Amino acid sequence: MPVPSPNTQAILLLTAPLIVGRGAVSSDLLSPGEYKRLARHLREIQCQPADLLSTDADEILRACQSVIDENRLQKLLGRGFLLSQMIEHWQARAIWVVSRADAEYPRRLKARLREDAPAVLYGCGDMALLETGGLAVVGSRHVDDALIDYTISIGRLAARAGKTIISGGAKGIDQAAMRGALEGGGQVCGVLANNLEKTTMNREHRNLLLDGQLVLVSPYDPSAGFNVGNAMQRNKLIYALADTSLVVSSDLNKGGTWAGAVEQLDKLKFVPVFIRSTSEYSAGLDGLRKKGALPWPDPQDVDSFEDAFKVTLPTPTASPQVSFVLE
Repeated sequence: MPVPSPNTQAILLLTAPLIVGRGAVSSDLLSPGEYKRLARHLREIQCQPADLLSTDADEILRACQSVIDENRLQKLLGRGFLLSQMIEHWQARAIWVVSRADAEYPRRLKARLREDAPAVLYGCGDMALLETGGLAVVGSRHVDDALIDYTISIGRLAARAGKTIISGGAKGIDQAAMRGALEGGGQVCGVLANNLEKTTMNREHRNLLLDGQLVLVSPYDPSAGFNVGNAMQRNKLIYALADTSLVVSSDLNKGGTWAGAVEQLDKLKFVPVFIRSTSEYSAGLDGLRKKGALPWPDPQDVDSFEDAFKVTLPTPTASPQVSFVLE
C-alpha cells in the first residue's frame, strides 16, 4: 500500500481520530462542514492542505485564523506520531487512503458531489472498480427470504451482464445483491458506514478483495462503529458511484433507504431510481413511485438487463451534476 500523499496526510491530521483500538477522540477534530470551509479558504489564498505542514505553515495558519482558530489547527497538525502509527496499522491490513486532493480520488464522487464529496476515503481492494459505474441496489435490513432470493438473482444477472453492483454492505438487501454478484463472478463495490477494518479482515472477503472482484470503501474511520447519521450520509455515495439504481424494499417516510431514495429523486438526481415491480404491495415503494421512481422492468436476461441502463433522467432541467463529463 502506498503511503498517503502529503495532502491526504494533512487532511487526516485535521479530520481523522487516528486512534488504534479504543481511545478518546479529540474534540478538536474538524467537522466535514468546517473542513469544507477551510479547503475553500485555502483555495482562495492559492494554497493546498499539504502547505499547512510546510516551512511557511505559520504564515498560512495565520491567514486561516478567520475560518478556523489557529491554535486548534496547530494542535491537530501536531499529531504526526499518531498519524505515522495509523498509517502502519492500515498498511498492515491493506487499507488505502485517498483524499479529494489526490488524482486517484474517484472522479464520479468529485464530479457529482463536488465540495460535498468526502474529504477522505478509506478503502481496501481495487480502486479502479469505483470508476466502473453499475447498478446501485438498496433496501431494508429486515426482509423475508423471498426478497433475499430475488435480490441475489439480480446480483447474478448483473454479473452475467458485466455490470458492477454498488451497495451499502448492510444485512438484508445490500448483502444479498453483493452476494449474488460475487457468486456469479461479478464485481462489487461496497460503500460501508462502519467497521471497514473488521469487514476487510473477514476471511470470506479477503481473497475477493485481493483478486480485484470486490472493493470496500468508507468515508469514515476504518474502526468506526455504527452511527445512524453516518449510514444516512453514505447513501449519496452509493448513488453517485452508479449509472442507475434499484430500491428493492423501503419503509414509508422513514429509514435510510427511504431518505436516500427521496434525496436522489427530489434533490441530487444523479441517476434514475427504479423500484421493484414484482411480488407483494409495498407502501414504501408506492410512495417512491409517487415521487417519480420508475417500475423496474424485471429483466430476465442480459439484453433486457442492459436496456434498463439506457433509461435516462426524465427532464433536461435536472441538475447539471447528472452529466457524465468528469472533472
